[in-house]
Amino acid sequence: MRKTIVSVAALALAATGVVVVTSSSGAAVGDVPADCSAFTSAYRTDGQRLSYQFKSSKPSVSSYPGDKLAWIPTAHQQMGGSGSTDSFSSTEFATHPTDGYLYLLSRQGVRTDGVWKMTKNTATRLKTGFGNTRILAYGYPYLYRVTGTSLYRYTVNASTGMPSAAVKLPGTRWDTVNTLIYERTGGTGAAAVDVLLGTKTNGELKEWRVNRATPTSSIGSTVLRTVGWASFSSLSTGYCQNHPNGRPLLAITAAGAASIHFDANAKDWNGTDIKGGSLGSLGWTAKAYGQ
Repeated sequence: MRKTIVSVAALALAATGVVVVTSSSGAAVGDVPADCSAFTSAYRTDGQRLSYQFKSSKPSVSSYPGDKLAWIPTAHQQMGGSGSTDSFSSTEFATHPTDGYLYLLSRQGVRTDGVWKMTKNTATRLKTGFGNTRILAYGYPYLYRVTGTSLYRYTVNASTGMPSAAVKLPGTRWDTVNTLIYERTGGTGAAAVDVLLGTKTNGELKEWRVNRATPTSSIGSTVLRTVGWASFSSLSTGYCQNHPNGRPLLAITAAGAASIHFDANAKDWNGTDIKGGSLGSLGWTAKAYGQ
């Protein structure tokens, strides 16, 4: 894909398949190893899909021509995907803003002679009962959903994407959670837990532990940071090629500012080693969803 360097003001032009590299703060970037990357999907008000990225120590935004949706999801979550230099395919969950359905998005694209073309871009209704969904988080085979003050879990059929009936999980303050993503699964057997990572309205960065076998009994949690995370409407984790025990955290505000952090030990239930900070206002105002 051809890279074009432009100013933040030209960010709206990123629907042409180019990658727009934006300016950023060197202090925050310096805390994150250059081998770390993270991304999240976003949708503009015209339905054009974007990808916000932090890779090779640079923030950027990219898109494919014709990669549009007729509506803006209230929540969105990757289910699976694959790709190479000249092709990609993906399946995703998304919730509709008005009809109450959960949809399965299926996308494919190919690049021929340097030009990207969407060969598949469909939205299929899966299940009703998903009105007012704010957040979706997926870790096979479970789909988590935040709506109102509640958190629900569904078991997903891997072949069809169809979720089971909802299971209501403990807690009544899920309305104070701004972002929530599936981070990993830990433990084995009856002690296996899904680890969910998110931010809250009180500024906390927090991890929750949902027992896979007995999800309705209780949910354990650990506060990683007590302040500084309230403004983010999107949170994503990524991967570090040469630092496999660590994780980058890409956080974005609705006003278009982004922050990048690095957690040197992703599994220690301790946030004191998290470094990084603001990348400044990048103009990333399309609605972003955590990954």
